[in-house]
Amino acid sequence: MFKKGSRLYSIFTGVCPKCHEESMYTDTNPYHVSQLFSMHERCSHCNTKYKIEPSFFYGSMYVSYGVGIAFAVAAFIISYFFLGSTPNIAFIAIVITLILFYPIIVRLSRNIWINIFMSYDKVLAAKAKKKTTN
Repeated sequence: MFKKGSRLYSIFTGVCPKCHEESMYTDTNPYHVSQLFSMHERCSHCNTKYKIEPSFFYGSMYVSYGVGIAFAVAAFIISYFFLGSTPNIAFIAIVITLILFYPIIVRLSRNIWINIFMSYDKVLAAKAKKKTTN
């Protein structure tokens, strides 16, 4: 399920959606906020261009909404049902969760968005792997 060659592997690791050989981001740590949106122009292994068109990743804002809702619902369920907090405390837990996980939400949304338009290519991955071993 999370092996190389699956969309989930690319989404959760942030690697190239075509070859799964290198990170799309210049800094893999999303909590280095100054580098949060900084991406390589192309994959150095398979030469895939990440920004298909100008402003390509604006579409990831729509995905970000859904991912943010998922995090908010999880925070609410944990705080309200499992920890037995009041609705006001549950709301505060949601806000804190969304603030703390903002970099993760942004990266996940971008990864999901690019994986909607690109998929793993076994032939391209094999060529890229062969090129790096030589």
